Amino acid sequence: MSEPLTRRSWIVSLAAAGAASVLRPLTPAAERPGILTRPIPSTGETLPVVGLGSWVTFNVGDDPAARDSCAEVMRAFFQEGGHLIDSSPMYGSSQEVIGYGLRKLGSPSQLFSADKVWISGGASGPGQIEESRRHWGVARFDLLQVHNLLSWEEHLQTLFAMKAAGRLRYVGITTSEGRRHAEIERVMRSQPIDFVQVTYNLADREVEDRILPLAGERRIAVIINRPFRHGELTQRLQTVPLPGWAGEIDCSSWAQILLKFIASHSAVTCAIPATTRVDHVRENLGAARGRLADAALRRRMIASIEAL
Repeated sequence: MSEPLTRRSWIVSLAAAGAASVLRPLTPAAERPGILTRPIPSTGETLPVVGLGSWVTFNVGDDPAARDSCAEVMRAFFQEGGHLIDSSPMYGSSQEVIGYGLRKLGSPSQLFSADKVWISGGASGPGQIEESRRHWGVARFDLLQVHNLLSWEEHLQTLFAMKAAGRLRYVGITTSEGRRHAEIERVMRSQPIDFVQVTYNLADREVEDRILPLAGERRIAVIINRPFRHGELTQRLQTVPLPGWAGEIDCSSWAQILLKFIASHSAVTCAIPATTRVDHVRENLGAARGRLADAALRRRMIASIEAL
């Protein structure tokens, strides 16, 4: 589940949950049976179908209590089997906050680090990438993406060169909110990228028409942003009774239903909900276990949302 934009109200509410998390060992929950994973088509490496975003939620500046709260969200994420954390230079202090959390947690080995390059002009890309790497405190990124296709022609050449030199594992591109889909398609068809990141949820399904099928055809992994429309969908559904069919896909909340819908599309690799709360990150990772929806149930899920 994702949260509204205000941030200070949750610091006190997280104190008890954060303290409880400190007492729990950071064990590799992904090794437990039942977590849902998808392969990265270019290599076959698998990722849990739910990751962690950091837009807005981790942009907390130097506030010590807020940074510690974000670290506890990361702790719970790894405990529940999460791997992929996504950020960007666009997200304020989020990269530094992630780095703080990783240091506090002892640099968890299961981390799949996904960041972006977001700057005009190819010549400025390497410097920004190195600054991002220092913020995270990682030896290298697993995935770097050209954020919103800004100067993508130049930046992709940098990223491909880094990958060839062993300084990067995967290369990708991103967009959000349905923007520049035609250009995304052109890049997907013409460039040997490993990942594409787009918006997809029960209310925003435009990528079903062309981008998701193309990703399957071109063997490109797909990361999904805005799975809850930045909290709009979960807020809208807050007072709506859970449908009887929720149990058919092992869901105990609307947040899990929303994530299961996304994960049930065969082209999707990982969704990245952002949250400020330990209980919500555990709830979100619950959607990475149990049964997925078949085609008939996906139609019922869409109908449920369209009826509201």
